[in-house]
Amino acid sequence: MFLFVGLGNPAENYANTRHNIGFKVIESLSVHFKASCILKPQFFGDLYKIQNTLFLKPMTYMNNSGKSVGAVANFYKPREIVVIHDDIAIPFGSVRIKRGGSDGGHNGLKSIDAYIGADYIRVRLGVGALKAEQDAAGFVLSNFSKEESSCVLKLIDYAAIICEELLVKSLDEVNRQYTSKKGICAGNG
Repeated sequence: MFLFVGLGNPAENYANTRHNIGFKVIESLSVHFKASCILKPQFFGDLYKIQNTLFLKPMTYMNNSGKSVGAVANFYKPREIVVIHDDIAIPFGSVRIKRGGSDGGHNGLKSIDAYIGADYIRVRLGVGALKAEQDAAGFVLSNFSKEESSCVLKLIDYAAIICEELLVKSLDEVNRQYTSKKGICAGNG
């Protein structure tokens, strides 16, 4: 069983922020697979299931994502967990895929690591880099610009394809085929 987790914040005012790109990928996947919603409060999130695949949007807010991930993981015992999240340390529109590693200052990952450890696959989505005068929290909680919006839709679709491929291919295969260092959008390399 696979558990795909998209990170974000549940309140409507966060819906289109950089921090919520993981939620957008899970929404895309759950619709694509026509997954059924599982309404159980003990999972602290929106959980969808189709056959041996789960899609989770933790509703605990970013900084406590691990509570939801831990509850679902403890109940279903998935053989693989894939976390899709924003990353300000890689170029806008780029994608990195890896297993484990540090939380890189990402509070959602820090929370997940505290509940289940760090041995899970991460699909890191470049949402833009901070300018010297910017605050990280303010930046990730800001909306994408109009200029960035079309690329963000491509990035969400690309991440969803990566997740589908992880169901049938090894991490190494998917990494070789889909890692994008410069960005998936025209003009980004």
